[in-house]
Amino acid sequence: MAQAFQQRLSEHILHFAPQVSRRSIAIVPVKMKMALITQMLNLVLAEQVNSGELAFLNDKSVGICVDDIDLQFQVGINNRLLVQPMSNPNVIFSANVPELLLVVAGKEDPDTLFFQRKLRIEGDTELGLEVKNILLSIELDSLPTPVNIAVNKLAQLLQTLTSTKENG
Repeated sequence: MAQAFQQRLSEHILHFAPQVSRRSIAIVPVKMKMALITQMLNLVLAEQVNSGELAFLNDKSVGICVDDIDLQFQVGINNRLLVQPMSNPNVIFSANVPELLLVVAGKEDPDTLFFQRKLRIEGDTELGLEVKNILLSIELDSLPTPVNIAVNKLAQLLQTLTSTKENG
């Protein structure tokens, strides 16, 4: 009985969390969303931006679609990291929050998700592969400790909820 309850609870959390997030994100003004995403990406990609590793993105942009929370933006480089609403990126990565979180935490390989059709890459696939390789080279340990802990804890929770749902 406890296992059935855990399974139902896991299913509800995995079902309703994106809906609540989508509604919450929808009320945040676009300018504020772009500013927050810019701050987060500058924090995560500071080393790559400063070392010039992202120079291949000059005059190009990468679109990110987080499907389950209806969040879309594009990232480019023009002497600094630029984040703006989606317009016409060269390549688009699309996935849901759980898959993106697991990739960031190093718990899931993007290639596996791609072949499972949980991660989609559209447009300039060569540029997409370069971006994927840069992202895979980022060491989670190099992130500020609170970010590292949060990502790891969320990924562990997600794995627990998913395994509970699947094993029920």
